[in-house]
Amino acid sequence: MAAPPDDVTLTFGGNATTLLRLGGFTLLTDPNFLHRGQHAYLGKGLWAKRLTEPALQPTQLPPLDGILLSHLHADHWDRIATRRLPRSVPVVTTRHAARGLSRRGFSETADLEPWQTHEFSRDGQTLRITSVPGIHGPEPIAKLLPPVMGSVLELVRDGAVDWRGYISGDTVYRPWLGEVLQRCGPLDVVIPHLGGTKALGVTVTMDGRQGADLVELLKPPVTVPVHYDDYDRFKSPLGDFVAEVAKRQLPGELRAVHRGDTISLRPERSAG
Repeated sequence: MAAPPDDVTLTFGGNATTLLRLGGFTLLTDPNFLHRGQHAYLGKGLWAKRLTEPALQPTQLPPLDGILLSHLHADHWDRIATRRLPRSVPVVTTRHAARGLSRRGFSETADLEPWQTHEFSRDGQTLRITSVPGIHGPEPIAKLLPPVMGSVLELVRDGAVDWRGYISGDTVYRPWLGEVLQRCGPLDVVIPHLGGTKALGVTVTMDGRQGADLVELLKPPVTVPVHYDDYDRFKSPLGDFVAEVAKRQLPGELRAVHRGDTISLRPERSAG
């Protein structure tokens, strides 16, 4: 039986925080609940001020199968997440982040190296998460920032992949990100972390041009941009990315989502 078109959805909480409902599974990504005007400490003497109000808080969350964390920065896992999220929920993340979370009492972690996988299974369905390499800025500044990972998520039904999406994490663009297609196969959606974040005068997440490079490389039917206007360190607004994609006439649909809204992550099917 064909899956209903709305069984793969994203609810946008702001920054990189999303609530993903993928078939029978529910995931929270990069939980960031700080309020407008509060500051996130990024390490090495760096702070970021939140400019927006989040659309999700821990009290609004449904029961979770897991949390997907790209890296351990305070704008992706903050002090509210540490206090309020249940410590029994599995967290899929990097080895570096898993060690940090363990010190905070979160011991149910799956720490993945690049291309390793973690699976959730229930009622004949499997949600497979594959860790994808990323780099949080050019060398040598990347050595000063925590390791990051992207993720390929696959919803598997009856042994076949029913849907596949890629979340970039806080990486800058590199041509080797194309290995996602070689190892995992074609994508239904790409969720890039944008913003052109500046740290020590260096761009450490994709700006509009780099985000368009990623879309041009991976050619997804749907792109859902996140992580572009919530903090004062973001220097490349969403409009930069939209304009660059339009200028290049890249294929696929740009499916923007507002904080608090829920959208489908399935490509539209052609009639006939």
